Amino acid sequence: MPRATAVRASGTTHAAGKPGEAAFFDVDNTLMRGASLFHVGRKMYQRKVFTIREVAGFAAKQLRFTFQGENLKDVHAVRDAALAFATGLSSEDVRTLGEEVYDEMIESKIWPGTRALTRQHMESGRPVWLVTGTPIEVASVIASRLGLTGALGTVSEVADGRYTGRLVGEFLHGPAKAAGVQALAEKEGLDLQNCWAYSDSYNDVPLLTLVGHPVAINPDARLRRHARERNWPVYDFRSGRRAATLGLKSATVAGAGYGLWRGFSWVRDR
Repeated sequence: MPRATAVRASGTTHAAGKPGEAAFFDVDNTLMRGASLFHVGRKMYQRKVFTIREVAGFAAKQLRFTFQGENLKDVHAVRDAALAFATGLSSEDVRTLGEEVYDEMIESKIWPGTRALTRQHMESGRPVWLVTGTPIEVASVIASRLGLTGALGTVSEVADGRYTGRLVGEFLHGPAKAAGVQALAEKEGLDLQNCWAYSDSYNDVPLLTLVGHPVAINPDARLRRHARERNWPVYDFRSGRRAATLGLKSATVAGAGYGLWRGFSWVRDR
């Protein structure tokens, strides 16, 4: 099957850095609070594509995702519904929808600590790529708005400018993320042992173990245990939680500082 399509953001510039280095960020619960795909479903309801009952189901799944971590069954349910109802829509309309979703629902949910990490990498001259199961149209908007290098996302089939309701290749999740990053590394001449990857989900262990510098952000319970056993850095930017760091890397000082400040503020307020 075709691998994930990487879309490069326009107008992005990098400082001089070491050749072969890059950073890869998951989006949902890593870069932003909650799941971006659920917001796409909410926006489609506003466009009268979904019913209120369907959106209520999306909202329940979003709450579970935010507080319990990734549930693949829920993510697939929203994906399948979005694919079915997007059939016949024009690709240009979906791109516009992505812009609206970012402005109205995603921008305010970006974790400041993770945003600081992306800036640190960009200022060090490392390309920063988003790697997410979110539709590539939405993922590329997020990357562009944040001034990142680009995005790898799930690709839907388009024929005559309209969506067919089928995927091109796989849903970008789990091992498919690792395969997408591997293909991008070959294309871009990256040395994955000199690259970073960030995620909240145990399902992304294939991606995290692919690089030399894996980092867990807002991890679910399984990933937290996995990271601690391997002495990976762990950052938790969620309100009311301890910000823990293990094995700090030079490129992640900004994010760690933010996390420690949040942890200190939480203790002080109590």
